[in-house]
Amino acid sequence: MDLPQRETHSLAAWLYSDPGFFALERARLFRQSWQVVCHVNDVPEPGDYHTLDILGEKYVTLRGADGTVRSFHNVCRHRAARLADGHKGNCGHRLVCPYHAWSYGLDGALKAVPVWQGFKDLDLSAHGLFPLDQEIWHGFVFVRLEPGLPSVAEMMAPYEDEIAPYGFETMVPQGRVTLRPRAVNWKNVADNYGDALHIPVAHPGLTRLLAGSYRVEAQPWVDKMTGTVTGRPSSNWAERAYQSLLSNFDHLAEEQRRVWNYYRLWPNIAFDVYPDQIDFMQFVPVSPTETLIREIAYVRPDPRREVRAARYLNWRINRQVNAEDTVLIGRVQQGMMTDRYVKGPLSPDEVCLASFARRLKAAIPEAALDHPPA
Repeated sequence: MDLPQRETHSLAAWLYSDPGFFALERARLFRQSWQVVCHVNDVPEPGDYHTLDILGEKYVTLRGADGTVRSFHNVCRHRAARLADGHKGNCGHRLVCPYHAWSYGLDGALKAVPVWQGFKDLDLSAHGLFPLDQEIWHGFVFVRLEPGLPSVAEMMAPYEDEIAPYGFETMVPQGRVTLRPRAVNWKNVADNYGDALHIPVAHPGLTRLLAGSYRVEAQPWVDKMTGTVTGRPSSNWAERAYQSLLSNFDHLAEEQRRVWNYYRLWPNIAFDVYPDQIDFMQFVPVSPTETLIREIAYVRPDPRREVRAARYLNWRINRQVNAEDTVLIGRVQQGMMTDRYVKGPLSPDEVCLASFARRLKAAIPEAALDHPPA
C-alpha cells in the first residue's frame, strides 16, 4: 500500500460516533481484516476449541483428530444455532448442535442427522460447516471473512527478524482471555495505543522505566512503538524489582532483555512484546461508541521463581498504565462528541496516528470528510 504525503491533521471527530460510518467500517474494513481467535497452544488436544464473536459474526477454531487446527463459522447449517459455547472448551469427537442434534466432525464435515427428523435424502457432504479463510502466523490463528488485505506474514514482514528470537510458536497461555468493555469508539483505543506524546504527561511509571527512550515508527501495515527499560533503579519498588529480574531472560540477546516493543497490526490488533511475556490485545468494535478490549498473555514455559515474579511485576506495572489509559480515552471520546471540535493538528512526530488515518482513508474515502455526508 502506498502511503502519501504526511497527514497534517487527525481524523475528524464525527468518525468516532457516527452510526453510518460505523456501518461502512463493518462492510469495507472489518470483513476483509484479519482477526485473532487464539494461539495453537490454546487448543492442544483434539476437540479443544476457542471462539470469537465480532460484529455479529461467530467463529470457532478447533483442533481436529488429525492434529490440524481449523476455523469455521460457529453456526449450524440447519437453523443457524450457535454450536460451540463459551470462550473455550472441548467438544469431544463431535461438535453437536444443542438445538436439533446435528453433529459435525472435528474437520467440519456433517456426520449425522437424527433419523426421526425426516432428512433421509439430505446430502451430508453438502452441509458441512462453512470454513473461514485462516492463517497461522507464529502460532497465532488469524481468520477473515473475505480476501482483501495481504497475508499477516506479509503485513508483519518488516519486523520478522526482530520477532523471531522470542519464539512465539512455543508460547502457552497465561491465565484466560479477559474482556474489558470501554465506552469509546474502537479507533480511540487504537489511537491511544499509537500515541507517544502522552507518555511523559500521563504515565509516570512508564516515564520512570523507559527514561525518555520511547520511539515510534510506521510501516505500510503495522506501527511499532518501542522503549528500553533503563538501568537506573526506579523510585517505585515494583518497577525497581522488575528491572533487577530482566537478566534472567537469557533466551534473548543481552541488548533485547530490556526492550519493550509494541506492534499495532492494521486495523485493530496489538502485540506487547516484553522479555518476560507477550500480551495480545484486540480492539473489538461493538457500536459507534462501545469497544471490547480482548486480551491475554502468552509466555515461554519456565517454572523459575524469578520468572514468575517478573511476570507478576509486569502485570502490576501495566495494570496501572491501563487504568490511566482508560481515563484518557474516556476524556477523548467525550470531547469528540462536542459541537465545536472537528479535528486537531498532528505533530511530525505523531507518525503512527498519521499512518492510521491514511490507512482508514484508503479503505473508506468518506473518512477524509470533516463532517458527515448528507
